[in-house]
Amino acid sequence: MENMEIERKWRVGALPENLEEYSCIIMEQAYLNTQPTVRIRRENDSYVLTYKGLSSDDISHEEYNLPLTEEAFRHMLPKCDGRVIKKKRYVIPLEGTSLKAELDIFDEPFAPLMIIEVEFPTLEEAEAFIAPDWFGEDVTHDRRFKNAVMAIDPAFDPKDMLAG
Repeated sequence: MENMEIERKWRVGALPENLEEYSCIIMEQAYLNTQPTVRIRRENDSYVLTYKGLSSDDISHEEYNLPLTEEAFRHMLPKCDGRVIKKKRYVIPLEGTSLKAELDIFDEPFAPLMIIEVEFPTLEEAEAFIAPDWFGEDVTHDRRFKNAVMAIDPAFDPKDMLAG
């Protein structure tokens, strides 16, 4: 499936209340390539291979998702570069909009990092969006917060990514 993914990212300023009330997806992902991005991912009991085209603005890029079997995922996992990223993703509806915040809480070795992503239908909506206070600092244009960079860069230390 082809589509244009338009998203922005923030470091978490504060966790929302009643986090356990939101749906949670257990994710595991790794990268076969980073320029362009070729990723495999497990989302609970579903598996997908994703191709992300190069981005000139860090906000939008073409994205293709292809379903995988668990067997294919497990076969490709040892062939991936860098570290496997494991995280919990909470999907939180944003009041007064049709948008959803995807709050990623990373497992080791990336903990205590927490990132929020929001996908938008248009670039104009992405640029006009005013984030709730709990979102924290906008890191959309900071390439260090891209999952592919985090997985591949051996010097990546999540403690360097904490606010301050």
